[in-house]
Amino acid sequence: MEDILTLYEEPYDPLCPVVCFDERPCQLIGDVLAPIPMKPGRSTRQDYEYARYGTCGILLAFDPWKSWRFVQVRARRTAVDYALFMKQLVETYYPMIPHIRLVQDNLNTHTPGSFYSAFPPQEAFEFAQKFELHYTPVKGSWLNMAEIE
Repeated sequence: MEDILTLYEEPYDPLCPVVCFDERPCQLIGDVLAPIPMKPGRSTRQDYEYARYGTCGILLAFDPWKSWRFVQVRARRTAVDYALFMKQLVETYYPMIPHIRLVQDNLNTHTPGSFYSAFPPQEAFEFAQKFELHYTPVKGSWLNMAEIE
């Protein structure tokens, strides 16, 4: 916990930004019956029954010092999805940054090993060197500002 709090106290460094990352599963649901629209003196009426249309994963990167976020919705949350998200984050939004301090939770896909699932070994190694990983403690993922986002 002290590692994350100390990191948040440091002054902003544009060449070594702090980026918080989190992901979550979501259910895709829809109405079975169309809601009855609002009328004067009556609120919208909506039935509690819903239809499930599958699941997806939401991946989010948040730079708290710039109040900036990058979000993607993906069909799944795999090691390859994590690696591709991180690659797009770096290449699109931080192309000239030599090093990113990444705050994330301890999910099994949140490791440099995920890069080897998606890229050739040399590229995966070089890409992994761009990140300084800071993990939230177990039961302390609330320390990750991306989770609050």
